[in-house]
Amino acid sequence: MKQWLQKGRLLSVFAILALVLSGCGKPYLSALQPAGEVAKQQYDLIMFSLGIMTLVIVVVCVIFVLVIVRFRRTKENEHKIPKQVEGSHTLEIVWTIIPIVLLLILAVPTVAVTFSQGDVSAMDEKDEDGNPTALIVNVRAHLYWWEFEYPGLGIVTSQDLVIPTEERVYFNLTSADIKHSFWIPPLGGKLDTNPDNINKFFLSVDQDKASKAGQIFYGKCAELCGPSHAYMDFKVKALPKNEFDQWVSDMKDAKAPTPSTEVARKGEEVFNNSCLQCHAIDPSNEAPAATRVAPNLANFAEREKIAGILDHNEEELKRWIRESDTIKPGNKMPVFSKDQISDDDLNALAAYLMELKVQNK
Repeated sequence: MKQWLQKGRLLSVFAILALVLSGCGKPYLSALQPAGEVAKQQYDLIMFSLGIMTLVIVVVCVIFVLVIVRFRRTKENEHKIPKQVEGSHTLEIVWTIIPIVLLLILAVPTVAVTFSQGDVSAMDEKDEDGNPTALIVNVRAHLYWWEFEYPGLGIVTSQDLVIPTEERVYFNLTSADIKHSFWIPPLGGKLDTNPDNINKFFLSVDQDKASKAGQIFYGKCAELCGPSHAYMDFKVKALPKNEFDQWVSDMKDAKAPTPSTEVARKGEEVFNNSCLQCHAIDPSNEAPAATRVAPNLANFAEREKIAGILDHNEEELKRWIRESDTIKPGNKMPVFSKDQISDDDLNALAAYLMELKVQNK
């Protein structure tokens, strides 16, 4: 009896913990706090299916308790044999039809939502000048970073995906190396990025939800892709339409900034000698995708994180340049030792990179 009591207490503790922890999700990361049209539909399906499962569990438990109480053994009926229902066609039909009905109830909205969210025909619609009417973003996954190209706008950026609120944004997903998976939990389910084909879908963000999340959502790779899979993060900046349009305009007009200090000018020289072979600081998408082997740094100083995971400051930037292989094992960025870049040059390079802005110069 004591063992049963201990197990019951332990089960109660786990149940309470599960209930408490279920409220720990953040609005910028939790799939249980939907922030857009797609995520809300998927969330509703989750709750609908959980409702059906809960109903089944409740009904089964009620029947179980009734049977235990009604047909429990007593002195009066100790030798009485209950009515045998083995082979009852009626019961077999009933418990066969009920699961079918439940599956149909769940299947109808699921199929409807699946086809609705799979409709990307708007990506092919053009205006009078032949330009796409929808905002399209080409997402290209790399080991272990993300590239975002806006083909209709002629700009490229990395690590920070910038999109407008209250508008469907369509995505072409592909990979430069191996399979990854593009996932922004509050905005919708994940979808694979493959080297050999393009997956397409759309997402949207509600303005009030974006404001609640501070206009920043967290994105992740949801496919085990190597030793730094857990660090393959990116950020999503969801801006009101007018702010997004201003960002686009600033990106289109962006030019290499003139260093503001002597230290930054020295850093520009270091960058040109050591980094420019891989990293571009021009946000235009004129270079073919296959030649873009490292993140575009045009607006590096305005990003939320360094390498997707480190705090955005000069100390962490210098640590990344020195220790990129230990921070993100398996990534393709070379490590720069003191023999290659001295401490003084490293300080100058960090100062220069922190001036790479397209807004708020």
